[in-house]
Amino acid sequence: MTTALTTALQRPAGTAHPGWTPAGLLRRARRVLHDNWTGSSTVPSRALYPHQWSWDSAFIAIGLRHFAPERARRELTTLFAAQWADGRVPHIVFNPAVPLDAYFPSPDFWRSATDGAAAGAPATVQTSGLVQPPVHALAAWLTHLADPAGSGRTGFLAGLYPKLTAWQRYLTGPRDLGGRGLAAIVHPWESGMDNSPCWDAPLARVAPAPPGSFRRCDLDHGDPGDRPTDLDYRRYVALARTYRDHGYHDARTPHSFAVEDPGFNALLILAEHALAEIAQALGADPTDHRIHAEELTNALVKRCWDGRTGLFLCHDLIAGRTLPARSATGLLPLVVPGLPGHIADALLRTMEGEHFSLGHGTRLVPSYDLCGKAFDASRYWRGPAWFNVNWLIERGLREQGRPARAAGLRSAILGAAADSGFAEYLDPYTEQPHGARNFSWTAALAADLLETEVRHLGTDAGLSQAAQPAADEPAAPAQPCTAGTVAGTTSATDTPALTADGTGTRAAASGTAPTAEPLP
Repeated sequence: MTTALTTALQRPAGTAHPGWTPAGLLRRARRVLHDNWTGSSTVPSRALYPHQWSWDSAFIAIGLRHFAPERARRELTTLFAAQWADGRVPHIVFNPAVPLDAYFPSPDFWRSATDGAAAGAPATVQTSGLVQPPVHALAAWLTHLADPAGSGRTGFLAGLYPKLTAWQRYLTGPRDLGGRGLAAIVHPWESGMDNSPCWDAPLARVAPAPPGSFRRCDLDHGDPGDRPTDLDYRRYVALARTYRDHGYHDARTPHSFAVEDPGFNALLILAEHALAEIAQALGADPTDHRIHAEELTNALVKRCWDGRTGLFLCHDLIAGRTLPARSATGLLPLVVPGLPGHIADALLRTMEGEHFSLGHGTRLVPSYDLCGKAFDASRYWRGPAWFNVNWLIERGLREQGRPARAAGLRSAILGAAADSGFAEYLDPYTEQPHGARNFSWTAALAADLLETEVRHLGTDAGLSQAAQPAADEPAAPAQPCTAGTVAGTTSATDTPALTADGTGTRAAASGTAPTAEPLP
């Protein structure tokens, strides 16, 4: 074990800056979100990602709701104003004030208003034609709970509910390409984990776009060693062009990439549970949503659970085979209410074992198998630890009744956010920051976890505690891996309802709006 790794594991979370306090960290997070606000939505980062991204906005709203609930509502309503008539929510909504050469693929590549017209793309807003994981119903429900009075006064839930339902039905209808009851992604970008090694085998059959046929803008602002390779990018572009040239029509496009991603589908299930809560709050019948959630859960377990590895695995619909790569996407079903207990237990063992080493070799969950040959500690989704993934897993630990483990991870996330300047992602061993700094979802989710920390442990309590398992939650030590590149059956209808903290653990939800202090 390297000296840097030993130091990182021994340092209590949140103590790298001895003077930081919850209030100070929250001020810093609010400053990031203020600086990245465009007037109607929040960009992930000013230079690298200068438009509105779909699941980023959902995570951002979850943080904003604690101190700026009106802005949280606007974040989501702005995004859904660009929803297509077929129900899809595009993964990028373009800001017309941003020059075309500031980001690629730009609006003139996607040509959504013309090439996507038959699929119902909006005529007056330029978007991409792909999607991202469906975190939005959860974000909408949590945003409502943070300020029920303001939500009711503005008709927030009533206006968004039919849009959220249409989004859900698009994913469970046209996107069930395998007819197996699960949504399929048709491009690696749709997973949110763009260049994960999970996609290497499906991507290998994609003929790449010709060299020099486009110019990458991301390398103007990021270290090439942190970003996807040129070959990967050429394949991404080729896939997107084929989809565009077939009018973004899911049934007519000759897909060379179609994968059932367990993380994507776990969030789809969580969305059904959130929609059930929204329906009930609006006086509608939540039964269909609960039935859909149970059906999706059963399909996910049947199609993607792999007992041998103790992980959910992706399924390649084109090749008709399970993809063996171990990725954090296979851990995300921890967020699913009603997940069979033996599966939750196995996922925890996997997460703390050699492949992810949480609490033993790392303080944060890496995005990919530490033992995998494709592991790279600094290259985007091929190994680094991401804050949104760890936020979801923290919620999953609480959902599965592991509050002590959740508290340890929460403390580690907050310390890493403070230490890294709200970095986009980190080396999972050394926690060296990579990608953009002052990244919006990192700031927003840190704000949300600060609120969770205060609610569960009392003001300031636990924020500097180290990530340690509870005495009644023993964990077997994991052996570190050396592979890769290292720098330095419960029915869903029987489960508790989602609550203010987004889990099945019942917590009192205040009907009083949070103090809406002006952003700095």
